[in-house]
Amino acid sequence: MSGLLDHAQSQLLVIDVQEKLLPTIHAVEAMIERVRLVVAAARELDVPITLSEQYPKGLGPTQEALRHACGNAAPVFAKTAFSCLRDDALEAHLASRKNRKQLVIVGMEAHVCVLQTALDAKARGYDVFVARDAVSSRAVPDVDAALTRMAHAGVTMISAEMAFFEWLERAGTPAFKTLAPLLKG
Repeated sequence: MSGLLDHAQSQLLVIDVQEKLLPTIHAVEAMIERVRLVVAAARELDVPITLSEQYPKGLGPTQEALRHACGNAAPVFAKTAFSCLRDDALEAHLASRKNRKQLVIVGMEAHVCVLQTALDAKARGYDVFVARDAVSSRAVPDVDAALTRMAHAGVTMISAEMAFFEWLERAGTPAFKTLAPLLKG
């Protein structure tokens, strides 16, 4: 492996970007913008997307605009375990994509569900990539601690644009021409 993301070997996990949590999350608008950039690239390049929702009965569904951006083909898994890999159905779903061992993670909260999922995925043999600008928590120190801990555990820290450009691989392709306007503005 070259260390770069390969869209043919990747899958995207969007963790718990839920309506009732959003007002409490630090820099939430910027985080959602970066999540949407990764989602757009994933959809254009046929990278499978999976969404999780932590106790949706109490915390509400995934933000409606983000859910729409992910498309109807992206399954949503309700869970109560903080780690997505400690939910049997969600773990089995991710594992069923045997040729997609690169797991790109975005969402919230960085120090709870993102952290626990990333560490569990690393322990199960995934190459784990967390888009650090596409994750957040209620408090900045929690985000910082989570990113540091994940990096020390061997999780690769990337940015949303790194995922975007690594999946695209080159300019001039139809996918690049479709997605490039998302970077302007």
